[in-house]
Amino acid sequence: MDLLWQAQQVHRAANPGYRVQLASLLSVKTGGCEEDCAYCPQSMHHSSDMSGRPELEVEPVLARARAARDAGAHRFCMGWAWREIRDGAPFEAMLQMVRGVRELGMEACVTAGMLTDAQAARLAEAGLTAYNHNLDTSPEHYARIITTRTYQERLETLARVRRAGVTLCCGGIIGMGEGVADRAGLLQVLATLDPHPESVPINALVAVEGTPLEDQPAVDPLELVRMVATARILMPHSRVRLSAGREQMSREAQVLCLLAGANSIFYGDTLLTTANPAAAADRELLAAAGVQVAA
Repeated sequence: MDLLWQAQQVHRAANPGYRVQLASLLSVKTGGCEEDCAYCPQSMHHSSDMSGRPELEVEPVLARARAARDAGAHRFCMGWAWREIRDGAPFEAMLQMVRGVRELGMEACVTAGMLTDAQAARLAEAGLTAYNHNLDTSPEHYARIITTRTYQERLETLARVRRAGVTLCCGGIIGMGEGVADRAGLLQVLATLDPHPESVPINALVAVEGTPLEDQPAVDPLELVRMVATARILMPHSRVRLSAGREQMSREAQVLCLLAGANSIFYGDTLLTTANPAAAADRELLAAAGVQVAA
């Protein structure tokens, strides 16, 4: 109770009005990723790999962005299952998508693994609002989840994005066998970045068959509430984004997360490859909670 009270005081002072941003997420290139992230069904190292799906072209992606905007989304996020951004036609298409989303009047976010300074600069020139690159967990627990990319490489990617003048979307996942100290460790790293990430997605593991974490027990929703509240206290002005795992939560648990300081949700029926609450259900939830949607 004390944690919720403190988090709400911080939230009301830093973010008056209780406005929630709606963000829509689309997987442009699905599966076949060289990384071995233990939670991810898109890794070529796991039997769950979804590499059979074709990569989406520019116009279908922009059509999805337009539909998301018309349904009320303010930010459109696009994901590529890559270890790092590849130059050439796929990267040129990515730049076109970013420009197109911005022309629709939406914020544009990309997640596509590591990138170079030159690529970050070109994305900035195209109008990219934010680059998503999660730390996933604490430095101490990280090697149990991923072995194909170091924690330091993730931090270097964040630094390249910052140098290009693009905002950061960076958070993590709970429920991957970590302890409370690991959750605190992840938040400590995020909160000591200067400046703080503008967007901090908090995910609960969605255990997918065929991944090494398929047998992990479901996260207690109150643990997600605690994570959101602590993130809000540590990073008052960041958007704390309630992300994966929300479909398994009751309306009441989601309202508690909003109370604790979550001021953004992913909006739409799919998060890359996992399910998400329907848009109509989210509208009803926000209306019932008396929460306004950010313009």
